[in-house]
Order: sequence, then structure tokens, then C-alpha cells
Amino acid sequence: MGKYEALWKWISENGTERFSLRFSEIEKIAGVPLDHSFLKYKKELPEYGFKVGKISMKEQTVLFEKIPEKDC
Repeated sequence: MGKYEALWKWISENGTERFSLRFSEIEKIAGVPLDHSFLKYKKELPEYGFKVGKISMKEQTVLFEKIPEKDC
């Protein structure tokens, strides 16, 4: 079980194809602090049908996008 697995499951069950979450929301859903390791663990997300889009340090948000079926 990966560090952010709870977050990945939440994202895959969210029902939205493209959305942003604030860093604080990610921490609450994941149950762990958001840190630099997120950049490593985000490689697990395509297994759940999504990818990380833009990460905004200024806005403190992460964009998540559903991967089209043909690209999975």
C-alpha cells in the first residue's frame, strides 16, 4: 500500500474528470502531510485512471485529470 493510496482511491471514485485540490485538502484525504515525496508517488496514479496535471506552488493546488480510456 502506497503512502498516497487513500488519495488515489478517493480521486478514482470522485466521478469528476478534471479538478483541482488544495494542498490542505490532499493532506486531509490522504491522511499524511504533503511533502516532496508526492512527486515520486504521483507515478502510481495512472493505475487509478488519472494523472497529475499542473502543480501550483503559488495557489497551493494540484490539478488532477482523468486519462482517456484509449490511453490507459
